[in-house]
Amino acid sequence: MSQLKKEDLINILPKDGPTVEETIKYLEKYTEDFIVIKMGGSVLSNKDLFNNLIKDIVTLKKLGLSIFLIHGGGSKISKKLDDLNIKSNFINGLRVTDDKIINIVEDVLIKFNKEIVKSLKNESCDAKEITSKENNVIIVKPENDTLGFVGKPTKINANILTEIIKTNEVPVIASLGLDKNNQTFNINADSVAGAIAKKLKARRLLMLSDVEGVLDKDKKLITEINSDQAKQMISDGTISGGMIPKIDNCLDVAKNGVKAVCIIDGRKNHTVLFELFSDMGSGTMIRK
Repeated sequence: MSQLKKEDLINILPKDGPTVEETIKYLEKYTEDFIVIKMGGSVLSNKDLFNNLIKDIVTLKKLGLSIFLIHGGGSKISKKLDDLNIKSNFINGLRVTDDKIINIVEDVLIKFNKEIVKSLKNESCDAKEITSKENNVIIVKPENDTLGFVGKPTKINANILTEIIKTNEVPVIASLGLDKNNQTFNINADSVAGAIAKKLKARRLLMLSDVEGVLDKDKKLITEINSDQAKQMISDGTISGGMIPKIDNCLDVAKNGVKAVCIIDGRKNHTVLFELFSDMGSGTMIRK
Protein backbone atom coordinates (compact mmCIF):
# COMPACT_ATOMS: atom_id res chain seq x y z
CA MET A 1 0.00 0.00 0.00
CA SER A 2 1.25 3.45 -0.85
CA GLN A 3 1.94 5.64 2.18
CA LEU A 4 2.33 8.77 0.08
CA LYS A 5 0.26 11.82 0.94
CA LYS A 6 -1.14 14.35 -1.50
CA GLU A 7 1.64 16.82 -0.62
CA ASP A 8 4.25 14.13 -1.45
CA LEU A 9 2.69 13.57 -4.87
CA ILE A 10 2.70 17.30 -5.61
CA ASN A 11 6.46 17.30 -5.01
CA ILE A 12 7.15 14.04 -6.89
CA LEU A 13 5.03 14.44 -10.05
CA PRO A 14 6.22 16.67 -12.92
CA LYS A 15 4.11 19.79 -13.39
CA ASP A 16 3.27 18.78 -16.99
CA GLY A 17 2.50 15.16 -16.06
CA PRO A 18 -0.67 13.42 -14.85
CA THR A 19 -2.74 15.19 -12.19
CA VAL A 20 -2.37 14.34 -8.53
CA GLU A 21 -6.04 13.26 -8.43
CA GLU A 22 -5.65 10.79 -11.31
CA THR A 23 -2.39 9.46 -9.91
CA ILE A 24 -4.01 8.77 -6.52
CA LYS A 25 -6.80 6.86 -8.30
CA TYR A 26 -4.40 4.52 -10.11
CA LEU A 27 -1.42 4.31 -7.75
CA GLU A 28 -2.85 1.60 -5.47
CA LYS A 29 -3.32 -0.68 -8.50
CA TYR A 30 0.40 -0.89 -9.10
CA THR A 31 2.16 -0.68 -5.74
CA GLU A 32 2.12 -4.44 -5.12
CA ASP A 33 2.87 -5.45 -8.71
CA PHE A 34 5.69 -5.43 -11.26
CA ILE A 35 5.90 -3.03 -14.21
CA VAL A 36 8.13 -4.00 -17.15
CA ILE A 37 9.20 -1.19 -19.51
CA LYS A 38 10.86 -1.81 -22.86
CA MET A 39 12.86 1.11 -24.24
CA GLY A 40 12.63 1.33 -28.02
CA GLY A 41 12.60 3.73 -30.95
CA SER A 42 13.95 7.27 -30.74
CA VAL A 43 14.32 7.14 -26.96
CA LEU A 44 17.44 5.01 -27.58
CA SER A 45 19.17 7.65 -29.69
CA ASN A 46 17.61 11.03 -28.85
CA LYS A 47 19.33 12.45 -25.76
CA ASP A 48 16.37 14.62 -24.67
CA LEU A 49 13.88 11.74 -24.93
CA PHE A 50 16.34 9.45 -23.14
CA ASN A 51 16.82 11.93 -20.28
CA ASN A 52 13.05 12.49 -19.98
CA LEU A 53 12.46 8.73 -19.69
CA ILE A 54 15.17 8.40 -17.05
CA LYS A 55 13.45 11.12 -15.00
CA ASP A 56 10.09 9.35 -15.38
CA ILE A 57 11.61 6.05 -14.19
CA VAL A 58 12.94 7.91 -11.14
CA THR A 59 9.44 9.32 -10.56
CA LEU A 60 7.95 5.81 -10.68
CA LYS A 61 10.49 4.61 -8.10
CA LYS A 62 9.66 7.56 -5.82
CA LEU A 63 6.01 6.54 -6.12
CA GLY A 64 6.98 3.10 -4.80
CA LEU A 65 6.64 1.02 -7.99
CA SER A 66 8.78 -2.01 -8.86
CA ILE A 67 10.25 -1.31 -12.31
CA PHE A 68 12.17 -3.58 -14.71
CA LEU A 69 13.80 -1.77 -17.62
CA ILE A 70 14.61 -3.65 -20.86
CA HIS A 71 16.61 -2.23 -23.75
CA GLY A 72 17.97 -3.20 -27.12
CA GLY A 73 20.10 -0.86 -29.18
CA GLY A 74 19.41 -1.48 -32.85
CA SER A 75 20.25 2.06 -34.02
CA LYS A 76 23.44 2.16 -31.93
CA ILE A 77 24.53 -1.24 -33.28
CA SER A 78 23.83 -0.14 -36.86
CA LYS A 79 25.87 3.04 -36.39
CA LYS A 80 28.83 1.14 -34.94
CA LEU A 81 28.78 -1.41 -37.78
CA ASP A 82 28.56 1.43 -40.33
CA ASP A 83 31.54 3.15 -38.68
CA LEU A 84 33.47 -0.12 -39.08
CA ASN A 85 32.23 -0.60 -42.68
CA ILE A 86 30.55 -3.87 -41.77
CA LYS A 87 27.39 -4.59 -43.74
CA SER A 88 24.29 -5.87 -41.95
CA ASN A 89 21.75 -8.25 -43.43
CA PHE A 90 18.27 -8.70 -41.98
CA ILE A 91 15.83 -11.61 -42.24
CA ASN A 92 12.27 -10.86 -41.08
CA GLY A 93 13.54 -7.85 -39.15
CA LEU A 94 16.28 -9.77 -37.30
CA ARG A 95 19.96 -8.98 -37.88
CA VAL A 96 22.07 -11.85 -39.20
CA THR A 97 24.79 -12.07 -36.54
CA ASP A 98 28.08 -13.86 -37.20
CA ASP A 99 30.94 -14.36 -34.74
CA LYS A 100 32.43 -10.96 -35.58
CA ILE A 101 29.16 -9.04 -35.32
CA ILE A 102 28.08 -10.66 -32.03
CA ASN A 103 31.19 -9.27 -30.31
CA ILE A 104 30.35 -5.77 -31.56
CA VAL A 105 26.67 -6.16 -30.59
CA GLU A 106 27.67 -7.28 -27.10
CA ASP A 107 30.11 -4.38 -26.65
CA VAL A 108 27.55 -1.79 -27.81
CA LEU A 109 24.73 -3.14 -25.63
CA ILE A 110 26.89 -3.48 -22.52
CA LYS A 111 28.19 0.07 -22.97
CA PHE A 112 24.61 1.38 -23.38
CA ASN A 113 23.48 -0.66 -20.37
CA LYS A 114 26.15 1.00 -18.22
CA GLU A 115 25.07 4.41 -19.55
CA ILE A 116 21.45 3.78 -18.49
CA VAL A 117 22.50 2.57 -15.04
CA LYS A 118 24.80 5.57 -14.57
CA SER A 119 22.04 7.98 -15.68
CA LEU A 120 19.64 6.52 -13.11
CA LYS A 121 22.26 6.65 -10.35
CA ASN A 122 22.98 10.29 -11.24
CA GLU A 123 19.33 10.94 -10.37
CA SER A 124 19.77 9.14 -7.01
CA CYS A 125 17.99 6.02 -8.27
CA ASP A 126 19.85 2.77 -7.59
CA ALA A 127 20.08 0.45 -10.60
CA LYS A 128 21.79 -2.82 -11.49
CA GLU A 129 23.42 -3.95 -14.75
CA ILE A 130 21.97 -7.15 -16.24
CA THR A 131 23.98 -8.26 -19.28
CA SER A 132 25.56 -11.40 -20.73
CA LYS A 133 28.71 -10.54 -18.76
CA GLU A 134 27.11 -9.48 -15.47
CA ASN A 135 24.12 -10.99 -13.60
CA ASN A 136 22.87 -12.76 -16.73
CA VAL A 137 19.23 -13.87 -16.33
CA ILE A 138 18.41 -15.04 -19.88
CA ILE A 139 19.12 -18.53 -21.23
CA VAL A 140 18.59 -18.86 -24.98
CA LYS A 141 18.61 -21.27 -27.87
CA PRO A 142 19.38 -20.23 -31.47
CA GLU A 143 16.47 -18.61 -33.32
CA ASN A 144 17.39 -20.62 -36.43
CA ASP A 145 20.42 -21.74 -38.46
CA THR A 146 20.48 -18.81 -40.89
CA LEU A 147 20.57 -15.97 -38.33
CA GLY A 148 23.77 -17.02 -36.55
CA PHE A 149 24.06 -15.78 -32.96
CA VAL A 150 20.46 -14.60 -32.65
CA GLY A 151 18.65 -16.31 -29.81
CA LYS A 152 15.19 -16.78 -28.37
CA PRO A 153 14.72 -16.91 -24.59
CA THR A 154 14.07 -20.38 -23.18
CA LYS A 155 14.51 -19.60 -19.47
CA ILE A 156 14.44 -16.47 -17.32
CA ASN A 157 16.10 -16.53 -13.89
CA ALA A 158 13.44 -14.52 -12.06
CA ASN A 159 15.13 -15.05 -8.66
CA ILE A 160 17.99 -12.72 -9.56
CA LEU A 161 15.52 -10.06 -10.72
CA THR A 162 13.27 -10.24 -7.66
CA GLU A 163 16.28 -10.17 -5.30
CA ILE A 164 17.44 -6.95 -7.00
CA ILE A 165 13.96 -5.44 -6.60
CA LYS A 166 14.07 -6.25 -2.86
CA THR A 167 17.15 -4.00 -2.56
CA ASN A 168 15.10 -1.17 -4.15
CA GLU A 169 17.20 -1.14 -7.33
CA VAL A 170 15.99 -0.99 -10.93
CA PRO A 171 17.19 -4.01 -12.94
CA VAL A 172 18.39 -2.69 -16.33
CA ILE A 173 18.35 -5.64 -18.71
CA ALA A 174 20.17 -5.73 -22.06
CA SER A 175 18.74 -7.85 -24.88
CA LEU A 176 21.57 -10.37 -24.61
CA GLY A 177 21.56 -13.94 -23.35
CA LEU A 178 23.74 -17.03 -23.01
CA ASP A 179 23.23 -20.55 -24.33
CA LYS A 180 24.11 -23.69 -22.40
CA ASN A 181 27.75 -23.30 -23.52
CA ASN A 182 27.94 -19.69 -22.27
CA GLN A 183 27.99 -18.35 -25.84
CA THR A 184 26.51 -14.84 -26.09
CA PHE A 185 23.45 -14.34 -28.31
CA ASN A 186 21.71 -11.19 -29.48
CA ILE A 187 17.94 -11.24 -28.82
CA ASN A 188 15.08 -9.14 -30.15
CA ALA A 189 14.29 -6.72 -27.30
CA ASP A 190 10.51 -7.20 -27.68
CA SER A 191 11.04 -10.94 -27.10
CA VAL A 192 13.16 -10.27 -24.00
CA ALA A 193 10.56 -7.87 -22.56
CA GLY A 194 7.77 -10.36 -23.27
CA ALA A 195 9.62 -13.32 -21.73
CA ILE A 196 10.48 -11.37 -18.57
CA ALA A 197 6.97 -9.92 -18.19
CA LYS A 198 5.46 -13.43 -18.52
CA LYS A 199 7.90 -14.96 -16.04
CA LEU A 200 7.25 -12.22 -13.48
CA LYS A 201 3.47 -12.21 -14.13
CA ALA A 202 3.83 -8.43 -14.41
CA ARG A 203 0.85 -6.12 -14.05
CA ARG A 204 1.89 -4.15 -17.12
CA LEU A 205 4.35 -4.39 -19.99
CA LEU A 206 4.92 -0.98 -21.58
CA MET A 207 6.50 -1.05 -25.06
CA LEU A 208 7.95 2.33 -26.07
CA SER A 209 8.19 2.87 -29.81
CA ASP A 210 8.01 5.54 -32.51
CA VAL A 211 4.31 5.05 -33.18
CA GLU A 212 1.28 6.40 -31.32
CA GLY A 213 -0.01 2.86 -30.83
CA VAL A 214 -2.34 0.75 -32.97
CA LEU A 215 -4.17 2.85 -35.57
CA ASP A 216 -7.50 2.13 -37.27
CA LYS A 217 -8.10 2.36 -41.04
CA ASP A 218 -8.51 6.15 -40.72
CA LYS A 219 -5.12 6.36 -38.93
CA LYS A 220 -6.77 7.24 -35.63
CA LEU A 221 -5.42 5.83 -32.37
CA ILE A 222 -7.26 2.83 -30.89
CA THR A 223 -6.97 3.05 -27.10
CA GLU A 224 -7.75 -0.61 -26.32
CA ILE A 225 -8.06 -3.90 -28.22
CA ASN A 226 -8.38 -7.58 -27.33
CA SER A 227 -7.00 -10.62 -29.12
CA ASP A 228 -10.08 -11.20 -31.28
CA GLN A 229 -10.08 -7.60 -32.48
CA ALA A 230 -6.33 -7.69 -33.12
CA LYS A 231 -6.57 -10.89 -35.18
CA GLN A 232 -9.39 -9.37 -37.24
CA MET A 233 -7.31 -6.22 -37.85
CA ILE A 234 -4.38 -8.34 -39.02
CA SER A 235 -6.58 -10.35 -41.39
CA ASP A 236 -8.18 -7.23 -42.92
CA GLY A 237 -4.84 -5.44 -43.29
CA THR A 238 -5.44 -2.68 -40.72
CA ILE A 239 -2.43 -4.01 -38.81
CA SER A 240 0.38 -4.77 -41.26
CA GLY A 241 4.13 -4.95 -41.82
CA GLY A 242 6.42 -4.71 -38.82
CA MET A 243 3.47 -4.13 -36.49
CA ILE A 244 2.26 -7.74 -36.96
CA PRO A 245 5.11 -9.48 -35.04
CA LYS A 246 4.92 -6.74 -32.37
CA ILE A 247 1.18 -7.36 -31.88
CA ASP A 248 1.64 -11.16 -31.95
CA ASN A 249 4.23 -10.82 -29.17
CA CYS A 250 1.87 -8.57 -27.16
CA LEU A 251 -1.01 -11.04 -27.53
CA ASP A 252 1.20 -13.93 -26.40
CA VAL A 253 2.24 -11.94 -23.32
CA ALA A 254 -1.33 -10.87 -22.51
CA LYS A 255 -2.63 -14.44 -22.56
CA ASN A 256 0.23 -15.70 -20.38
CA GLY A 257 -0.33 -13.96 -17.06
CA VAL A 258 0.30 -10.26 -17.83
CA LYS A 259 -2.84 -8.18 -17.26
CA ALA A 260 -2.19 -5.79 -20.15
CA VAL A 261 0.47 -4.83 -22.67
CA CYS A 262 0.63 -1.23 -23.87
CA ILE A 263 2.27 0.08 -27.04
CA ILE A 264 3.02 3.73 -26.31
CA ASP A 265 4.67 6.62 -28.12
CA GLY A 266 8.16 7.11 -26.69
CA ARG A 267 8.40 10.51 -28.43
CA LYS A 268 5.70 11.94 -26.13
CA ASN A 269 6.77 13.63 -22.91
CA HIS A 270 5.94 11.60 -19.76
CA THR A 271 4.36 8.90 -21.93
CA VAL A 272 4.97 6.22 -19.26
CA LEU A 273 3.39 8.32 -16.50
CA PHE A 274 0.31 9.15 -18.59
CA GLU A 275 -0.16 5.48 -19.52
CA LEU A 276 -0.11 4.35 -15.90
CA PHE A 277 -1.77 7.28 -14.15
CA SER A 278 -4.36 8.85 -16.44
CA ASP A 279 -7.82 7.96 -17.75
CA MET A 280 -6.80 8.60 -21.35
CA GLY A 281 -3.60 6.54 -21.25
CA SER A 282 -0.83 7.14 -23.74
CA GLY A 283 -1.23 4.56 -26.51
CA THR A 284 -2.96 1.24 -27.16
CA MET A 285 -3.70 -1.22 -24.38
CA ILE A 286 -3.81 -4.87 -25.48
CA ARG A 287 -5.62 -7.45 -23.38
CA LYS A 288 -6.22 -11.15 -23.99
